[in-house]
Amino acid sequence: MVRKSVLVLNFGSQYVQLIARRVRELGVYSEIVRYDITLEEIREKNPFCLILSGGPASVYQEGAPLPDPRVYNLGIPVLGICYGLQAMVHQLGGVVDRADKQEYGRSGLRVLKRDSLFEGLPEEFDVWMSHADKVVRLPEEFDALASSQNSPFAVVRHKQKPLYGVQFHPEVTHTQHGKEILSNFLFRVAGAERNWNMGDFLQEKVREVREKVAGRKVVCALSGGVDSTVSAVLTHLAVGDRLYCLFVDHGLLRKGEAQEVESSLRQLGLPLRKVEAQELFLERLRGVEDPEEKRKIIGHTFVEVFEREAKSVGADFLLQGTLYPDVVESAGIPGAKVIKTHHNVGGLPQKMNLELLEPLRELFKDEVRQLGKLLDIPQSLLERHPFPGPGLAIRILGEVNREDLETLREADYIFVEELKRWGLYQKVWQAFAVLLPVKSVGVMGDTRTYEKVVGLRAVESTDGMTADWSRLPYEFLDHVMRRIINEVKGINRVVYDISSKPPATIEWE
Repeated sequence: MVRKSVLVLNFGSQYVQLIARRVRELGVYSEIVRYDITLEEIREKNPFCLILSGGPASVYQEGAPLPDPRVYNLGIPVLGICYGLQAMVHQLGGVVDRADKQEYGRSGLRVLKRDSLFEGLPEEFDVWMSHADKVVRLPEEFDALASSQNSPFAVVRHKQKPLYGVQFHPEVTHTQHGKEILSNFLFRVAGAERNWNMGDFLQEKVREVREKVAGRKVVCALSGGVDSTVSAVLTHLAVGDRLYCLFVDHGLLRKGEAQEVESSLRQLGLPLRKVEAQELFLERLRGVEDPEEKRKIIGHTFVEVFEREAKSVGADFLLQGTLYPDVVESAGIPGAKVIKTHHNVGGLPQKMNLELLEPLRELFKDEVRQLGKLLDIPQSLLERHPFPGPGLAIRILGEVNREDLETLREADYIFVEELKRWGLYQKVWQAFAVLLPVKSVGVMGDTRTYEKVVGLRAVESTDGMTADWSRLPYEFLDHVMRRIINEVKGINRVVYDISSKPPATIEWE
């Protein structure tokens, strides 16, 4: 029996999986499908409603992705988000054009007409915009329900049919009341029923992994981070002693991390083998400055090491803790644009001797932590800040060498150590130091210095798809700055990154 769901039509949005996840958080099963899904396929799935995602295209350009226009006459409620709104307006007789002023980040929304979509919400609140086009004329049968400073038609609806559109992104955490808007659409407009939870996902994934592996062996790229640890425990539950966990020390880890990770993983009872590969990785990275090239070199070298180790045990699968933000930013979904290649997605070689196993590929970081709790993984492991697979290689802007690695390790260690000491570590989603490819003039002891600059980055997020900079206390930042400059040789300046995502990404490379 097919589970009744919400269908999310994918136009290549960076947030498409986030839409599906928000729906699941509300207890309703959701499924992402191609934007050009046929009417017959929609009828077969018998969904509660359709959600049209955002996307990077412009609806008025030749070849722009558009749904079958007959979807608006199926009698199924439809919600268009950002590009999805523009597609609906464009196809039903309205006009969309390039905006005089682009709208990225927070924007104030003002409700013009009350509607069930706004049930229980205030007249004004902040929403998260990310668009360069805007609706300049509505189809005759549509009404404007809300506006922003640059979008007079920020929320619209058909006068007779259950067709809605929002120019902002209710699925991102930075939109106030975004979840309530989605909830109102699902339950008040579409009459959806709650039929999904994380326990269902766990059971389905264990069964799926067991069926896919079918008695063969799996090697796991186990880094000690939340993603790979949850992947390993889930897969161990599915395949037992046919899982072989490898912890590769590539020389790009933080201070003391190799020893800490190895100890923590052995306590979980996972079959673990440590592989020393520092010389190999650092040699491959010698002279490389381009961040995309660094990521690809690291991805290829990881696979080379894993294939060698897999051959020794006769394994057929490579298990990775790939999450959906990795897939999206690496353009692993049709129509999405490459933001940066993740070593475990776009950084992998086209030909491998191992088949990939990625049970968390559909999830975001906070969902992975929920799953980890169901798997009884200790909170100390689940609360670790995200750490990228390429490690410090993408936090050194430019060529990677041993001296800069040691400098960055010391600065990063001080930053994280003080976050924990001040009780701030769990209040930020991710925090780290970056070594910048510039030097600055300073003065120490009446002597001129010309030394390196360290950037500190701390952000608040729930899923990694959007993030805002953490408002850490000035006293804390002053204390950390003094420790780094006084204790880390070769640094005379510390800066703090106050960029949000978008337009920046969390990592610098």
